[in-house]
Parts: sequence; C-alpha cells; structure tokens
Amino acid sequence: MRIPRHLAIIMDGNGRWAQQRHLPRVAGHQKGVETVLEIVAEANRLGISYLTLYAFSSENWGRPDAEVDALMGLLGSFLQSQLDTMLQNSIRLNVIGEIERLPAETAEMLRHCLKLTADQPGMVLTLALSYGSRNEIVRAVRTLAGQAARGELDPCAINDENVAQALDTAGLPDPELLIRTSGELRISNFLLWQIAYTELVFSELLWPDFSARELVKALENYSSRQRRFGLTGEQLTSDFYAGGEGNH
Repeated sequence: MRIPRHLAIIMDGNGRWAQQRHLPRVAGHQKGVETVLEIVAEANRLGISYLTLYAFSSENWGRPDAEVDALMGLLGSFLQSQLDTMLQNSIRLNVIGEIERLPAETAEMLRHCLKLTADQPGMVLTLALSYGSRNEIVRAVRTLAGQAARGELDPCAINDENVAQALDTAGLPDPELLIRTSGELRISNFLLWQIAYTELVFSELLWPDFSARELVKALENYSSRQRRFGLTGEQLTSDFYAGGEGNH
C-alpha cells in the first residue's frame, strides 16, 4: 500500500451524527474528537509525515454562539489532554488560519502546545482553525503586493513558489490525498491552491463513524490510482519519468 506523505481530511458530519441519534449537536462534536484521536494515532503508525485536519472554518463563526463556544471548549480540552501524547509520539503541532480570532484562553493554550512541540521530529499535525482558503489566498496576495510596492519583489517575477511561500501552509508539501467524510462532494473552501493535483476520496460515513479501518480503505483506494500531473501514463512509466511522482 502506497502511503501519502501528506494527508488532509475534511472532518464532516458531527452535527448530523448527533441529530440522527436525537442528541445535541455538541455530542456529535465530542464523539468526533474521539475519531480524531484514533485517526491521528493510525496516521502516525502508518508513517504519514503530514496530517492536516479541517477543524474549524472561518464560516463556522456564523454558527449559534452556544455551538461555537462548545467547539472552542473542545479544542482547548483536546490540546490540554493531548500535549503529553504528542510529545511521547514525537508529533509536532502546527496551525493554519486566522488564529487571532480565537478566544484568548484557547489561543494561549494553542501557542503553548506549538512551542512545546516545535522541535518534535515526527509527524506534523496541522489544525486548520478559523481557516478559509479564499481568505488565505487574499492574505497571500496582499503580502506579495506589499513586497512589490516596497520594491522587494518584481511583480513579473512572481511564480508558484512565491505564492506558496506566502500561504499559511508555507513549508508543508501539498497533500497527495484529501479525504472528506459525510458523503458531501465538495471542497468547502479548504486548501484550494494546495490540492491542485491532490487525489480525492469521499466517504459516505459521518465523521464520528469514521475509523482507522476506514482510513486504511481510503489509502488502499489512493494506492490503486496513477497520479499523472497532466502527463500520460506512458510518460510516467518511461525511464525519464520513472519515480517522477516525488518530483512534483
């Protein structure tokens, strides 16, 4: 089985899972955290180097205040309870998004975990928090425009690498695989630049029902595909392009 270097997941379906069971939506989010723990552990065991989870979108701020407060509380509890586990398993925590919008107490705990795990040599666990890809791209454009206005960057010289380095994900490889749960067939403003050539797997399962076994099934699906990057299959199997996937 081919293991992607970078796996991204849109964790969708917590609310519907709870509603199907006539439970409050927060119960679905609580159950979803249990799935996060299982998937992080399995991804680490399988040797995935980068795992990026869409935890809270910029649009999620529009949800009812009680649900947002519950989500922020769950995030704080997750960070506090999992810090030792991350350190024991050499996991480095990373974050993308507008972190300044998070509640002060949550942001402080997040910064604490980021600092303590900064030198960990193992899997990089990235949480997308208060994140929206269009907003990320706009902020990157503003950064590049500012550099150009100050004479630090020739506008005509701007290329893919410049843009990538201005994004929140600077320093991370693009995902080879993106999984979305809950049966929804859309990207929902997640990593729009970064997934240009990413393989997509959509699971019918709601996130709380997703499991390590389902992750392996998705990876087996991914392993069966040939990633061509606009080339032909014949080119990829030629001597010139042999092993070319890792060069893109």
